[in-house]
Amino acid sequence: MQLTKFTHSCVRLDKDTPDGVRTLVIDPGTFSETGAALEGAHAVLVTHEHADHLDAPAVVAALVTSPALEVYAPAGAAAALRADAAAAGAASPEQRVHDAGDGLDVVVAGFGVKGFGSQHALIHPVVPLVANTGYLVDGVLFHPGDSFTVPHGLEVDTLLVPIHAPWSKIQEVVDYVISVRPRQAFNIHEALLNPAGLGLMEGHVQRLGARYGTEYRHLDPGEAVQLG
Repeated sequence: MQLTKFTHSCVRLDKDTPDGVRTLVIDPGTFSETGAALEGAHAVLVTHEHADHLDAPAVVAALVTSPALEVYAPAGAAAALRADAAAAGAASPEQRVHDAGDGLDVVVAGFGVKGFGSQHALIHPVVPLVANTGYLVDGVLFHPGDSFTVPHGLEVDTLLVPIHAPWSKIQEVVDYVISVRPRQAFNIHEALLNPAGLGLMEGHVQRLGARYGTEYRHLDPGEAVQLG
């Protein structure tokens, strides 16, 4: 399975299956290159409704132009996508846009997908919480969205780490990597940092994560790695 990093929290997964190459996209948001990420995609996973993780018009357009595309998102986001896709003339959005949440366990486009967690990390007590689902793909890769959800009952080989956010500090980021203890980790959610800030944050994660057995490596947008 190949992982391609896009800006911020969007990644694209491609793998060979008996039915040919299949593509799964996670969190195609407005900070990311959604057109390139979604091109030819067979499935989309959305962790939560915030625009930097869900470019709703782009996903609706993909549902219109790709009649076999399937989308999984928390219930509120899924309902909005179904309504918008129906209004845009997409074929059978009620059958192709699915609710996701903690306990999800499905096979979509040849990928095994499990859902963990139920809510976004706290930004501020006056900012309403929204639902957030982290996704484990093929038992190998975990994308937590905007959360520090630790997937229970399993070992994670590859973790995507939210490096910086309005809802976190570096201590929490490092503790998250230590809690999950993946073999390797890559960056997501870094678009709000300039190069100096990104280097500082990643240096802490790389150095301290290594003490607990995690190899952390930075991926630039467009860079691809093989998993599994």
